[in-house]
Amino acid sequence: MTILIALATLGGLTLLLALMLLLANKKLYVYEDPRIDTVEEMLPHANCGACGFPGCRPFAEALVEGKVLPGKCTVSSPEGREAIATYLGVDAGAEEKKVARLACAGGINVARNKAGYQGLKSCQAASLVSGGGKACFWGCLGLGDCEAVCDFDAITMNEFSIPVVDEEKCTACGDCVAICPKDLFSLQPESNRLWVACKNLEAGDGVLEDCEVGCTACGKCAMDAPGDLIVIRNNLPVINYKYAGLQSPDPIQRCPTGSIVWIDRDKGIIKGRESKKIIRQGAIKTGAS
Repeated sequence: MTILIALATLGGLTLLLALMLLLANKKLYVYEDPRIDTVEEMLPHANCGACGFPGCRPFAEALVEGKVLPGKCTVSSPEGREAIATYLGVDAGAEEKKVARLACAGGINVARNKAGYQGLKSCQAASLVSGGGKACFWGCLGLGDCEAVCDFDAITMNEFSIPVVDEEKCTACGDCVAICPKDLFSLQPESNRLWVACKNLEAGDGVLEDCEVGCTACGKCAMDAPGDLIVIRNNLPVINYKYAGLQSPDPIQRCPTGSIVWIDRDKGIIKGRESKKIIRQGAIKTGAS
């Protein structure tokens, strides 16, 4: 008899719990638009964050809710964005792609070290030891943290230990910006072709003792630029990209060191006609003139 009572009690509790779960499921059910799954599948699955969302799924949700347009995904192809727009019955929209840009050109063939660093091959680790040993305090340490952290193979270290960004592969995820201990990377609209490849804040030819391509704050670029496109601030040219329509290679032509450059879509980095030509292919000797 006791066993029957126990079984009946257990069965009753099981039935009660099942009913409670059924009611809770109906009460707490949140409808999810089935189009979200479809749109997510149409996205590139980069989960790079360039759109401003933490991943492709949240972006797909925002697309279906009409909060953003497909053009916000600059990683997807034009055909991919148009396909999503057609599926959702909205305008594709347009947003300019951003890419990572490096504000340094001081490779081992042009920049000197004041001390040798021996330790973990990491810019972040080296920067903790007297700034990393480079004579230019602001310069790239060249140990490749940015290359290692880039999940899209958009950054490679060249033969002079300077990161080179492949704009086609770059998704503007910002990982290189976050990892660089010298704050040399920034995300820029692709159309910003006039670029200052230096962050040195010193002035005068003494800069060249540490780095042959460092900015000396001579001001020639600002003089040759139209209007207020370029101003000298803290001994460094600052480009006012709000005047983006005024950009041209003209301001780079008289730069004696090539620290301000024009980034051509096909040819890459272009220096001005009066920039010093660097022919040294090996590492510059510490203390050499």
